[in-house]
Amino acid sequence: MIKLLLSLTSAAVAASGEPLSKGIQDNSFLVEEAYNQEPGVVQHILNVPVFFSHGEKEITPSFTQEWPVFGQTHQFSYTAPHTFTEDEHGFADVRLNYRLQGLMEGDRTPAFAPRFSFVLPTGDADKDFGHDRLGYEINLPFSKIVGDRWTLHFNAGGSLFPDVRDRDLWNYNLGASAIYAVSKNFNLMLESVANWEENVGSAAVAAPAKEALARHDRTVTALVSPGARYAFNLPNAQLVVGFAVPIGLTSGSPDYGLFFYLSFEHPFVGVPSNESK
Repeated sequence: MIKLLLSLTSAAVAASGEPLSKGIQDNSFLVEEAYNQEPGVVQHILNVPVFFSHGEKEITPSFTQEWPVFGQTHQFSYTAPHTFTEDEHGFADVRLNYRLQGLMEGDRTPAFAPRFSFVLPTGDADKDFGHDRLGYEINLPFSKIVGDRWTLHFNAGGSLFPDVRDRDLWNYNLGASAIYAVSKNFNLMLESVANWEENVGSAAVAAPAKEALARHDRTVTALVSPGARYAFNLPNAQLVVGFAVPIGLTSGSPDYGLFFYLSFEHPFVGVPSNESK
């Protein structure tokens, strides 16, 4: 049976000329990949996470567009999120992102695409949808195909929000994922992320300055998220849909959630896209 599976895998590689894991490459949910957009191709992404904590629900849909800048080396993107809680709703902080394709993936080399972002203070701080300060964020994503069907991703990064109620807030993040290509157009996914976030509660604002500085807190959220995605390859375009079930691992995390994903990428300068990522 094992020999049969190996022979079928080898036949699939020979027939396609490339690993099955290259059929869908830049469509993860929680962990950032290190693949910039190809020249002339734009990607539109809709993420809809729904989290449940202590009987309450929070929905935070976001829309992202990724644009190559004169080639694959440089990429500009923006992310516009909106938050719905049980009692409130409104825009959260918008991110403007620049990403450099520092390393292209090779036989022994991972893809590496560091990202720098401005976090615009568009969210309402009184509703805890933002910090009311311009923030700065960096993320270091690595990606590597490690077999015909397997791809690994790793993230490490952090952000800074200066002078939020007399305190600089430093946040950190880690993430990793393993993607298994059941076929060229269908992947199983296992993602895991952790975030360490500093906050200054509204109750500390009314306190004396010295006490307010002492009453900030750090929240640790960690999620493991099994999921799946499927690609529809259209003429000169690709549509990817996905679904995942994030599960909280720490007391500061949501209990569980649902994650819906939709991506559409296509040429924007009349250049036919013969390869899907």
